[in-house]
Amino acid sequence: MIEQLDKADIAITERLQRDGKLSNVKLAEQLSLSEASCWRKQRRLEECGVIEGYQAILNRKKLGLGLKAFVQISCTDHSEEATATFEKIILAAPQVLSCHNTTGEADFLLEVVARDLDSYSRFVEKVLRKLPGVLSIRSNLSLREVKTTNRLPVSELLSI
Repeated sequence: MIEQLDKADIAITERLQRDGKLSNVKLAEQLSLSEASCWRKQRRLEECGVIEGYQAILNRKKLGLGLKAFVQISCTDHSEEATATFEKIILAAPQVLSCHNTTGEADFLLEVVARDLDSYSRFVEKVLRKLPGVLSIRSNLSLREVKTTNRLPVSELLSI
């Protein structure tokens, strides 16, 4: 797909990452495109899956989710069935913001939010320790968030 993106496509994705509520009129104006052309390009980016959706970015601390943990999980059972069960449980846990199957010491790395340490402790006890085939759970609590973003560096695609 990357070879099919032009500078206007990349500019559209950059601007929409910054402001998903940007109207087609404003977007077209900022990019010096006709409204019809801009709309078609955005629609094509949506249809081919480059743009997966739009959402509001919420402030977790203002919502009372003051704790963020990065959790490393090592498993004893790597069968397809055990992995599928593990993933099903993790997908159903709203506290888990992201889950990655990784290389290195741990099999999975989770990003988890909770109200506080007590809430996180309950999550570990009721969800993580109940996961089948778990050998170890290692938590790293975030003391301070230096940077967090969902914005991809699409301008880097121009130099490829």
